Amino acid sequence: MKRIYLLAFVLCMMIAVSSVQAQKSKVVDKIIEIGQTDNQTMNHLDVLCNRFGGRVLGSDAYENAAEWCVAQFKKWGMETELDEAGVLPVGFNRGPWFGRLLSENGMDLHFATPSYTSGTHGVQHGHVVIEPKSQADFDRMKGVLKGAWVLISGDNSGWPIDYSVKADSTRAITIAKNDSIGKVNRDIMMENRRIREAEQEFLKAQQKNPKAKRKNPKVEEKKPLPLIEEPALFYKQMREAGILGIIQSAAVPIRVLYDRKNVDKMTFETLPTVPDIKLEDQQYKIIEQMVKERRYFQLEFDIRNYFKMGPVKYYNVIGKIKGTKYPDEYVIMGGHLDCFDVASGGVDDGSGATPAMEAARLIMAAGGQPKRTILVCLWAGEEFGLLGSKSWVEKNTKNWDKISNYFNRDGGPTVANSLNVTEAMYDDFLKICEPLNSINPDFPFTLTKRTDEPRPRPTSAGGSDHAYFAMNGIPTVSFGTADTKGYDFNYGEIWHTERDMYNKSIPEYQNHTSVVTAVVVYGVANLDHLLSRKGLYLEAGK
Repeated sequence: MKRIYLLAFVLCMMIAVSSVQAQKSKVVDKIIEIGQTDNQTMNHLDVLCNRFGGRVLGSDAYENAAEWCVAQFKKWGMETELDEAGVLPVGFNRGPWFGRLLSENGMDLHFATPSYTSGTHGVQHGHVVIEPKSQADFDRMKGVLKGAWVLISGDNSGWPIDYSVKADSTRAITIAKNDSIGKVNRDIMMENRRIREAEQEFLKAQQKNPKAKRKNPKVEEKKPLPLIEEPALFYKQMREAGILGIIQSAAVPIRVLYDRKNVDKMTFETLPTVPDIKLEDQQYKIIEQMVKERRYFQLEFDIRNYFKMGPVKYYNVIGKIKGTKYPDEYVIMGGHLDCFDVASGGVDDGSGATPAMEAARLIMAAGGQPKRTILVCLWAGEEFGLLGSKSWVEKNTKNWDKISNYFNRDGGPTVANSLNVTEAMYDDFLKICEPLNSINPDFPFTLTKRTDEPRPRPTSAGGSDHAYFAMNGIPTVSFGTADTKGYDFNYGEIWHTERDMYNKSIPEYQNHTSVVTAVVVYGVANLDHLLSRKGLYLEAGK
């Protein structure tokens, strides 16, 4: 009789397990079906890019996008949280901008300005000068600086010129050095003049009496010493003299970032007042040559950079699918919601945030009930130094050991097509990834074991939101990606530039990635255990 009960019990357990597995398979099949027939990834991206625009931290666009994401998560039946991550002293909004060269060979100007820098006072036009490099230069031209656009040296790196007191102090040291070099160069110039005069006297004497034997006094002239090059060396003095703005050469596509040196110290009373223009390098060369030829022309700019009163709080957007068995354990997926506002963040990081959003929608639409909680994290302030993810990790120390993995996406709209995992994770992922090659034969999926030795934990933040997770020993296995169909995608061409737009994302890659993400994240959430951390990082002291 005991044997019969035992067999019955085993049979019931097998039926129960089979039922659970069937339910999981049914959800995964539904995720794939909806993902292929009604994928909304590009619709999410369209709203973020083309309704809200560039979502720089502290802008109305960022706040509006965050509120919309919360509304979407709620609409899909998820729990939501606006997680306060920090405060900026002022906010920034960007309006339209244009510029023109006013001359017989006039042209529209191609340029941009970094976030948190000044706009113009309406439409402003003025003459153009090249910046002074020494005190003597400044004294010689200080009268012509009023109402001028000033060409400054250096090549644009995306950052504005630092106008802080500390920067002015550093520039003062360079000015003093250049003044010293200038004095040496004046002596060299005088010495070279004496050399030339002596040679001319010798030649005149030779012409009068060619037969006379004379020693040629010719001596090679000395070259003047180069002045130290530092863009906007007289920034403070030029601003006080009444310049309209500064202009720096910029390679195309133009890269502009934000005023990282001063944004945390800005107040509404101490905002920047001089536009910092990054102008296409070919146009810069034309204008610079026209100035050197002392030709008369003017430049006209209208730059609508606006500030708003602070303090301005910023938030991470957290969407939650609560776990049924292990609600206090987590699988996390996400990317950053903010972007630079000279474009609209279609790639960096709309291509990461929106597949994560769609993965969550697919799981909910398929009736998914994961064992452990799935979090969708749309981070604030990644571009300002990983501010949002750093804040969340630091506030959730008690949950570090309960996070199975954080899947981060922040590398462009290429297709998720592989995973490279530790040996301890491999068997789990082998089962989870089994359906992936049935989705679309154009995008085969590869799972491989990591062959290298365990690595030390990173000790400093990297370039994206996985960094603070990894620094604290939390797994951050992420998908490998590829431009499988050869669309010639180039992340470097788009990264932080004016080309980071909606139309740079690749729809079929984005759609497929959202389905792959949903299947894998749901699978990890349904394991009977957290992913093993064995072999992920070197243990302390080794």
